Amino acid sequence: MISLGLEPAAEECSRAGCRAAASWRIEWRNPKIHDESRRKVWLACDEHVDFLREFLGARDFPLEVLAVAGSVPGSAPAPAEGAL
Repeated sequence: MISLGLEPAAEECSRAGCRAAASWRIEWRNPKIHDESRRKVWLACDEHVDFLREFLGARDFPLEVLAVAGSVPGSAPAPAEGAL
């Protein structure tokens, strides 16, 4: 399920059909319709973070990938292409 830009209610992956616990937070926006203050949030498990990042990146949406607080101890987020 994709959150349609609303803050996800559960700490689970936003990939359709996935119910795994999220480890990553992907903040993004569509610059064609939203100004820089508008950010949408998708959550991702370790398995789907690259898929969701590539999906958004292929559309040239500015994005930032961050670790969900407390879920990935000692891990730094992967570099985000086109960070906000």
